[in-house]
Amino acid sequence: MNGKIIIREEIPADYYNTEFMVRRAFYNIHWPGCNEHLLVRVLRESKDFLPQFSRVAELDGKIVGMIYYSKAKVVDGDKVHELATFGPLAVEPTLQGLGIGKRLLDETLPLLRDAGYPGVIIMGEPKYYPRLGFIHCGKFGIKDAEGNCYDAMLAYPLNEKAFSEIHGVFYESEDIPKCDDAERLAEMEKSFPQYPKIKIQEGFLQIYDERFGFIKSGEDGKYVISFFEQEIPAVSECDEKPKEGDVVLFKGTAPAVITKVCKNLI
Repeated sequence: MNGKIIIREEIPADYYNTEFMVRRAFYNIHWPGCNEHLLVRVLRESKDFLPQFSRVAELDGKIVGMIYYSKAKVVDGDKVHELATFGPLAVEPTLQGLGIGKRLLDETLPLLRDAGYPGVIIMGEPKYYPRLGFIHCGKFGIKDAEGNCYDAMLAYPLNEKAFSEIHGVFYESEDIPKCDDAERLAEMEKSFPQYPKIKIQEGFLQIYDERFGFIKSGEDGKYVISFFEQEIPAVSECDEKPKEGDVVLFKGTAPAVITKVCKNLI
């Protein structure tokens, strides 16, 4: 990665580029396409949005990362503990693994601490965030409204003494479900470049350290993967030999390693 990452506040001129980057970051990760870019727009409109803590990452004039914070709370009987949550936290997919997400957290978590927030609770990837100091909410007796405490429910205490006294039911902004508005999402999609959608199973898909790509070419065990606008040299660890046009899961970049040939159900 050449150039210097700049972490700064978002301005209106960034809105389209931020949404476009978020769309790329989450496309086909959990289900065909994504709606996280609509969530970005929903949060900007929400009374619970915390723009004073939210930031974008810029590289050579291009938005390559972002983090959005919003108000959250934990309710314990008649006690209401005011907290913050974030999401999305997104990094341009062709630049993931270079520490941009960590930079965004390192720049913004101290802002919340200085503002008096006792902690942050998220629904995030359990294979990623614990590496950065996040702790499973079960340790603190914090659950969702249905009484569940999934692996993805994670907390980052900013004031350990204050946070140790927080227990109960976690609530995000009531505006967040608005990102499931299929009609609004379809209208929003018209303004972005179209990418192929991938579906390899029914329901929610969890991909953490791998990404989808398409085999552009392959010869003598050496392959080229199309990944957005990139072409990545790759080798295969699969029993099934990849062929041109196949959807594959891969990890790394130099060269990438193909871990699975996938059947696209779309």
